[in-house]
Parts: sequence; structure tokens; C-alpha cells
Amino acid sequence: MLNGQNFVAGEWRDGADWVEDVNPSDVTDIVGRFAQARLSDIHDAVAAAQNAQREWAAAGLEARAAVLDAIGRELMARSRELGELLSREEGKTLPEGVGEVYRAGQFFTYFAAEALRNLGASADSVRAGVDVLIEREPLGIVAVISPWNFPIATASWKIAPALAFGNAVIWKPASITPASAWALTEIISRQALPKGLFNLVMGSGSTIGRELAANADIQGLSFTGSGAVGSGIAALAAARFVKLQLEMGSKNPFVVMDDADLDRAVDLAVNGAFGGTGQKCTAASRLIVHRPIHDAFVERLLAKTEALKVGHALEAGVQMGPVVSAEQLSANLDYMTLGISEGAELATGGEALDLAHRGHYMAPAVFLNGRSRTRINQEEMFAPITCVIPADDLDEAIFLANDTPYGLTAGIATRSLARATKFRHASRSGCVMVNLATAGTDYHVPFGGVRASSYGPREQGRAAVEFYTQVKTSYIHAGAPE
Repeated sequence: MLNGQNFVAGEWRDGADWVEDVNPSDVTDIVGRFAQARLSDIHDAVAAAQNAQREWAAAGLEARAAVLDAIGRELMARSRELGELLSREEGKTLPEGVGEVYRAGQFFTYFAAEALRNLGASADSVRAGVDVLIEREPLGIVAVISPWNFPIATASWKIAPALAFGNAVIWKPASITPASAWALTEIISRQALPKGLFNLVMGSGSTIGRELAANADIQGLSFTGSGAVGSGIAALAAARFVKLQLEMGSKNPFVVMDDADLDRAVDLAVNGAFGGTGQKCTAASRLIVHRPIHDAFVERLLAKTEALKVGHALEAGVQMGPVVSAEQLSANLDYMTLGISEGAELATGGEALDLAHRGHYMAPAVFLNGRSRTRINQEEMFAPITCVIPADDLDEAIFLANDTPYGLTAGIATRSLARATKFRHASRSGCVMVNLATAGTDYHVPFGGVRASSYGPREQGRAAVEFYTQVKTSYIHAGAPE
């Protein structure tokens, strides 16, 4: 069993208290005990980070690149080991856990290269004899608040660019997935970093997260989580004009037109709806289906859904693991009751499952005949629940796809380039997938949403430089040579 400490000012520390990390696949399996940070730990972290950040910014591009590359390569080399730990504490299947850790390594190796491409620009001045330089400099200290559903990958796509561009980091991971955070921190702690440059402070959002949002010496805050928490963080941070990057809720549509490859469309819908037990911000919780093929699609969708093997995340052949916690399972079951009360037809699943291991298991659920303006089709459930909504034509499908406050991802299955192009242009979302699942993005291009899904600069790829740096414009008059 792991005993994980916080990492503050270059040292491992016990906390004010300890919490147990329980395996959602088997609640008798305790993954470990993890220290809960004190507010004084944050103050110590900030003080150490201020000095360390100045040293790191002056260390040079190759030093940053070498550190990030080493972190990334170790993550990839240990992806099987760390993926098992991740799946054990979060509940996603072992292949998903291994894949997440490997992807986290790719974020670090990608940003190792980006550290060497921290390019500025020059411009001609409107004044004679004056040169203009535009340079990017680090923000300073960046707070990272990451979610439980991708406990290593999401944190990595924030931490890696923060370090690449010369910043210090104070990281508060989700309270229910501390083991993955501790494991990543252990790797980072062994690198050639100034003491205090990277800090791990585990604890609740209401105390540790709130303090990070309100701390006057933190220059940037990157958050991924719920809209309610995100708006609270924004309100705290706005009072001190901190730079914000918020990734929040979603309600992603997947549209299936009558010219789609039906078997492929069903596969994409099932993958998008139930991959990661539906606990993805990119999950397809609304399936908008063209009426001419509605019944045929539903028949195949139900067959595919009912064939999914639900079980212990580490067991071979399991296609969907448990939900992350008892509280999440209870919330999911409440949505099942709500959906029925709102008039949707429950076609399959939605019940808690009693399996060989005592865990938080749920049968993947499909509602039919859903109406757009109901709570199950407007609220992010973060559950293995999806709802089929019929559409008469492409225009109605587009209207329904956009008919929520959110706009993270949207997908369409069609053989028509014209239909796909119209959908892509009309979609009010940050990411559009054509003949691909709504879940699944690349690491070298921008990621983020619009409307209530995101606020601030995009994450990932070269776009990350917009958040993790600030622009300085210099005007230089050299005068005449003597």
C-alpha cells in the first residue's frame, strides 16, 4: 500500500491528515494513504517557487528540453506499470489506463521540443531608426487544478507546457485520484529542477483549491473540472486579475445521417458514449439520428451496448470498468430516475450491477425518444448514459446539436462531404469530428471548447504558448555608430 506525501519546496512532507484511496473495482482494495496539505504548505510552495522560477527561466532552453524529455520517456517506458495503478484507482480499463500514461509521456516529449521553439518576432517601426522586438516570457507561478477522470494525462498537458516555457508549478490534483498524481510527481522530483520549481499539494478543492485561486503571488491558473467549480474559481481569481484557463462542462452530440456507414456509426457511438465508463468531457451523451435509419441504428446500438463486458478494470476482456466512486454511482442512478420521469424511454441498462468484486458497477444505459430541452439532454452527467434523439433532416440535427449551453466536441457520421462541411461550419463547438468518435484528440493541436465549456486560451499543441507566456514588446533606438 502506498503512503504518498505532498511535495513542497523540494521536499516530501506529511500533511494535516491522511485519506485512503479506494479501488472502485473492489472497495476492499486500498490503493494507499495520501497526505492532505495544510494551507501553510501552499505558502511555503509559493515562496520557494518564486526563487526557483527565476532560476529555471535563466537555465536555458536545452536544460528545459532535457528535463521534459526525460519525464516523457520514463512515463512511456513505465506505461504498463503506471497504467495499472491508474486503472486501479480510477476504474478505467487497463488498456485505457496504459494508453493514458503513454499519452502523458507524449505531452512531455512534445513540449520538450516546443521549449526549443520559443520564438519571438521582429517588426519595422513606423519611426525611423527604431527596431521592434516581440518576445514571450514566462508568466511566473502557475497553479494547476486537474480532474480525476484523466488524472495523469490532463495534468501532463498543463504541467509540461508550464515547465517548457519557464514557469514554476503548484499542482492540486483531484482528491479521489491521488496515487496517479503522486506517481507523476515522484518522476518529476528526480529531475534536475531548481528546488521548489514543482510542488504537489493534495487536498480538497474547498480549501487547497480555493487558496490557490485567491493567492496573490500566483500569476496563472489552469483548471479542468465542472462548470460550477470553474465559475467559483473565476470569481475568486478575477479579483486579482490572474490569467485564467478553464475547461469545464460539455454535452457532446454525435449526429448519424442516413448515408452513414451504419456499423461504423454504431461503433463510434458506443465508443464515444461508454469509453472510460462515460466519464469523459468528450463523451457522446446525445445521439442525434436521422429518422430514415433511426430504427436500424437503435437495433444495432442496443445489441452492441448490451454486449459490452462490464467488470474489474484490471481483468482481461473487460470493456467498461466501474464508475469512480459511490457518490458518482448514486448521482448516475438519480439521472436514470430523472430521465424516466422526463418521459424518455429506457431501452437498456442503467441499473447498479452486483458482480464478483464489490465495486461501483453500472450497466451502460440508452434512452430513446429523448427531447432536447430536458435535463438529461442539457446537463453533463459524466456517466455511461446516452440518449437517442430523432431528427428529420440535417438542419434539425444541427439545431439539436447546438441546443445546449456547451460546446466542446461534436461529431457527425456521413458519407457526404457537403453534409459534413455544412455541419462543421455550423457546429458551435471547439472540436468537430467527422466519421470519428466525439472522444479522442491529438496531442499536438489545440484542444478546447466554446460557450460554457471553456474560458481562456486553448490547451495543447503550439496554442499552449498563449496561456503559459506573456508578450513583451521592446522598442530599440541604437543611434548612429561612432
